[in-house]
Amino acid sequence: MTVLEDRIEIDMADENTRRLDEWFERLERMPVPEGFRVEIVGGNVHMTPQRETHWEIVLQIAIALRHRFGKGVRVFSDVRIDFPGHENGFCPDIVKLCESAEKDDEGRWHYEDVEFVAEVISKGTAANDYGPKKTTYATAEVPVLLIADPYQGKCHLYTEPKDGEYLSELSVAFGTEIDLSTPLGLTLKTDEFPRD
Repeated sequence: MTVLEDRIEIDMADENTRRLDEWFERLERMPVPEGFRVEIVGGNVHMTPQRETHWEIVLQIAIALRHRFGKGVRVFSDVRIDFPGHENGFCPDIVKLCESAEKDDEGRWHYEDVEFVAEVISKGTAANDYGPKKTTYATAEVPVLLIADPYQGKCHLYTEPKDGEYLSELSVAFGTEIDLSTPLGLTLKTDEFPRD
């Protein structure tokens, strides 16, 4: 890249961040119903209800991560992280950050520090999770993406991100252990994941 291309890319990233900040500030002032989560995918605002099935899967993944890595592990749910692309202020269902992760000057985490993301499918946002969000995670080179789909009763594991796509995909039925020992040093049990 040239210096000019670098400046243009930085200016565009700054503009995206400013616009995302404005959107989230407005959304925080709106009367969002309790139990709903809001995120921005490709400049579009998505508001989805948190259902019991969804939360139970999120909780089980969070507990497994905390059990494996200890109380000091940086695992979050529904916390805004800005990802590359046009206005992508995602709030992943579960995100695990690397040990050295630090917040930026605005108090936000960097997508470059994300080691693992789990998304649990909701009917209203399934197209986002399987489509633009998965592509964005691959573009951001998130090493491990797990999509738990209670409607299919399956988990989809994506690894080896390269050029905006995941080169490795594994699908398993709920009830099967997912071997994450190579990328994360964890085997995830799914036998208690509820179905819809």
